Order: sequence, then structure tokens, then C-alpha cells
Amino acid sequence: MRGVGSPLVAYVCRSCTANLRNARPAALGLHIRLASTAVDRKQANFSAFFFDNHRWSAKGKEAPVPPRPVLQAVRGHSIDAAYSPAVETSVTTYKRAEALTPRRLAKIYVQLAKSNLTVLVVLTAMAGVALSPLPTTVPVLLSTALGTALCSASANAFNQIQEIPYDAQMARTRNRPLVRRAISPLHATAFAVTTGVAGPALLCTMVNPTTALLGAANIALYAGAYTYLKRKSIVNTWVGAVVGGIPPLMGWTACGGSLLPSSLQNVELVLPSFLSSVTTDVLAAAENPLAPLALFLLLYSWQFPHFNGLSHLVRESYAQAGYRMLCVLDPHKNATVALRHALLLVPATSILFPLAGLTTWGFALTSIVPHAICVDAAYKFWKFGGEKQARKVFQHSLWYLPVLLGLMMFHKRGMDWGSWIGLGEGGDVDDEAAGESEQTSVEAAST
Repeated sequence: MRGVGSPLVAYVCRSCTANLRNARPAALGLHIRLASTAVDRKQANFSAFFFDNHRWSAKGKEAPVPPRPVLQAVRGHSIDAAYSPAVETSVTTYKRAEALTPRRLAKIYVQLAKSNLTVLVVLTAMAGVALSPLPTTVPVLLSTALGTALCSASANAFNQIQEIPYDAQMARTRNRPLVRRAISPLHATAFAVTTGVAGPALLCTMVNPTTALLGAANIALYAGAYTYLKRKSIVNTWVGAVVGGIPPLMGWTACGGSLLPSSLQNVELVLPSFLSSVTTDVLAAAENPLAPLALFLLLYSWQFPHFNGLSHLVRESYAQAGYRMLCVLDPHKNATVALRHALLLVPATSILFPLAGLTTWGFALTSIVPHAICVDAAYKFWKFGGEKQARKVFQHSLWYLPVLLGLMMFHKRGMDWGSWIGLGEGGDVDDEAAGESEQTSVEAAST
């Protein structure tokens, strides 16, 4: 029933609604407000939402529940039954918990792992593999994908275990498995520990220790530092951006790429052909520290337009749960940070990727269009700060990342797409030359 405010919150039939609207509010002792779209909605006072959430903890004491008022009959319709404790006890029914069949349990595990976020993490890790100039094998590729997925699942499960009372206060998270008690916290902890051990162990065994260390660090950052800081400081957003920038580095190191140069001589800048006639080996990018830096900055800066736009839309939920988010404490700065990193993405990708030797300089030209669209949306969000502009920023971020990664693959340095589709000239001659080159390489290696 819209229009009737506190304390009347129970269900009332339509006839009662009509009677209450026609009755005198003072006689009933009720505060009645008719909903109207013509009335401007006041800006929410988010400071009122930051109540003491320690009452949810085991050590805190739960606040006493005030007695519910019993209202008298209104024009022959009794409505006090909705507030009678005796009636509530007698009519309350409980839904029997469903048995955890293998199918339902698998669905709960998928929800604990936040499947959408885990898929995105795996895809960004595979982007690091795809852009690496070094070759890889199918077992390494599959092990990297599976190990990254296990690490992400563990981090997400640990995050939900720690935020059960806070997720229960937000409409968008109150249907999570632990909130609705579809699974016990102990069971969820066992799942998180199992995946958290299996992920790095698989990466260490099948890939290399560096990739395993990055996976374990991501679990610690997300489930530890990020989750803790969400209720302490706005720095949590920057820590979360670091978590998002690590998966492509895992894909890069899985192929044998290095994060730090062995010497300063390995730092080579690939300039456009009209500025330099010196040709650089394609494999030199594997030792160039600018390559992993570019991969990290792409996902790090992308997090801010993506998350800041989304968080602005659900800022009331964050405030109600007591999260110290920038969208709650300073909405204008939230939009400013989104615009700042949308602008930073332009040189971090269009210039740094070709300069590091990962793509050709043609990528700098073709990436102008997606950059311009996203920067324009971020600028309007910064200028007007409305929900419409925030939604645009978030929606553009969803297609921006896969489009940019696709353009990088298309302009990958050393990639001959003509030979892939059979447009290479002189196929027999090329095959013969390739055979002679391979034989020469074998003889040189044996010598």
C-alpha cells in the first residue's frame, strides 16, 4: 500500500486502503502521505545509514525490537490482527529447506564463485596469453584458465563469508546463498579453502611459480585487504583496481614473459616506421617491462569507469550497509575519478601497447573511436552527475573492454592474418622457405 507511512507497514486490503485515505489522520494517529511523481525527491542523507553494524557481530548485542502498535478498527474493518504476536505465531509458516542435491550444490558453488566476475577474470588472463609473443601449449593454456578460475572463486567465496550481515541489508545482494542460508558458512569456508589451495597449486605445478604467486596474491588482496577496507576507507576502490589488473599479468607470465627486465638493454621502444627505420625482433617484447605494464594499466584504469558508474546507481544500498564508497561520501569526486581514468586509458593503450611492441601502430588509429565514445560518456557523467549519465558510463564499459582487446589481437605485432585465411602469396615458395629456415635452426641448435 503506497501512501501510508510508518508505523503501518502490514498488508491491508483495498477497502481498508480507501477508508484510511478518507479517514482523518489525526483521529487515527497515523502519518499519511500520498505518493506523487510531481514532488521532487530530496537527496538522501547517507550519513543516517551509517548506524552501528556491530550489533550484527557475535560480540555485539542486538538492539531491542520496539513493540508493534495495535490499531483500532477503521469503519468496521479490523486491522490489529496483523500486529498481534499471538496471531503471528499461529499463522507463521516456515519453508522447508531444499535438499542439497548435486545439481543444487553445483548451482550454489557457481553463485559463491560469482560466475560472471570469474568468467571476466579468466578472459582477461587469456588476453595476456593471446598478446604474448611467446608460444604456449594447450596444457599450459588450460591450466592457466582453470587455475585462474579457482583463485577467483576462492576470493569471491571468502568475500561473501565475511559480508553475510552486510549483504543482507542490500537488495541486490540479499539473495546470495549465505544470506538465504542455502549453505552453511562452514561449508562455504571449506569450498573457499579448497579452491584457494587448488588454484595456486595447479598453477605452480602445470604453469610456473610466478603465475601461482600472482594468483595467491590476488586471493589475499581481494578477500583480505579489499574486503576489509570497504567499511574503513575509500582506498578500497584503488585496491580493487589492483586486483583487476593482476589476471592479465598471470596470462603474460604463464607464457614465460617476465615482469621485470633482466637488464636495461631489454627496454626497447618500437617507434613508428616514419620515425625509425630500425626493425625490432617480435620476441623482444617478452623481455620488455613496458608490455606487462601496459596490460596492467589497461585493466587497472578500466575498473574506475566501470565500477564508479555502477556504484553511483546503487549508492543508497552501499550507504545502507555502511560501506565507505566514494559514490556515497563524495559523488562528484566519484565522477571525477571515472573521467580521469577514462582519459588515462587513451595513452596507456593507444601509445603504450605499440611502443612496447605488442601491437602495430595501426592500433593507435583504430582505437580512437571506442576511446572517444567512453571519454565523452565519462565527461557527461562528470559534468551532470546524474543516474542517466552514470548508466551510460557503465554500459559503455561493458563493450569497451572486449572491443579494445579484439582490436589488439587484430593489430598484434607479427600476426599475419592473410596467411590464416589463405591469402598468402606464393604458398609453395613460402612453405619451402619455412622448411629451409626450420632446418637451419635445427642445425644451429645441434651445433
